[in-house]
Amino acid sequence: MNVLVSLVAVSVLMGLAYFGTGALGLETVFAIVLPYLFIAIFFIGLISRVVSWAKSPVPFRIPTTVGQQKTLPWIKSSKIDSPHTGAGVVLRMALEVLLFRSLFRNTRAELNKEGPRVTYASNYWLWFFAIAFHYSFLIILVRHLRFFAEPVPGFVLALQSVDGFMQYGVPSYYITSVLLIGATGLLFLRRIASSQLRYISLASDYFPLFLILGIALTGFLLRHFFKTDIVAVKELTLGLASFSPKVPEGVSPLFYMHFFLVTVLFAYFPFSKLTHMAGVFLSPTRNLANNNREKRHINPWNPKVKLHSYEEYEDEFRDKMVGAGIPVDKE
Repeated sequence: MNVLVSLVAVSVLMGLAYFGTGALGLETVFAIVLPYLFIAIFFIGLISRVVSWAKSPVPFRIPTTVGQQKTLPWIKSSKIDSPHTGAGVVLRMALEVLLFRSLFRNTRAELNKEGPRVTYASNYWLWFFAIAFHYSFLIILVRHLRFFAEPVPGFVLALQSVDGFMQYGVPSYYITSVLLIGATGLLFLRRIASSQLRYISLASDYFPLFLILGIALTGFLLRHFFKTDIVAVKELTLGLASFSPKVPEGVSPLFYMHFFLVTVLFAYFPFSKLTHMAGVFLSPTRNLANNNREKRHINPWNPKVKLHSYEEYEDEFRDKMVGAGIPVDKE
């Protein structure tokens, strides 16, 4: 049911853009009004969530520890899995953000068919598809900067040449386009094929997958099958980037569908699980050093507590302690 709801929602969005710009002539709404509105929602929503996370109190050192903490000099500590210095935290975060290290070390557990025994095995294919998905999406995003800048930056042209070096026909096929479609489809099939994942998956888990798949497929169709005026498209995007928008002639409804899905993804981003992109940097389980044995950490908002020493305790209850036969330091 969650799959159907998400698929219908994305299909309705695609239909709104296609027929709204094709039959109803609402190009101004889908090309100017909604993009500015959705991008504003993206920035305001994302900044507000990050500020909210940053203001959340973290009273304790709670880093995830999957290695030996630094203790005695002769005990070897894990400087990456349980870092006790700022440099170790930076290295750990870099490996997590850039290479998904914790996902690479993921294991799957299943009951042995020969007996009631749990067996564990590596699960590298999920890491591979996650890497393919995220880096393909990043490269495609950078490649599209050519529509928003004139002249096109050199690094964008270089990246575009590397991405399309396996030329087959004209225009050339980009490797990342194929990888993004394949990785997104496989991540969706994983949720369908696994009964455990299917049970815990919500519509909010399927919706961004269908949305990204719709963006990738419409972009692929625009490049290789259904042509549109690329000069008019760049005129539109440059106008949006320079805050002097205008709707040019010759842009196909399929492009508006593609563009609308992209802006919807931006608007949906701050309210979804996709914000892990920013949240990972504010996660106390990752961005704190595990130095509890080296340094005492005191909760800064603890109330002031009046200490009651043993000497004061004995002075207050000496008579009762003596009467009960409890030894005292002072007679």
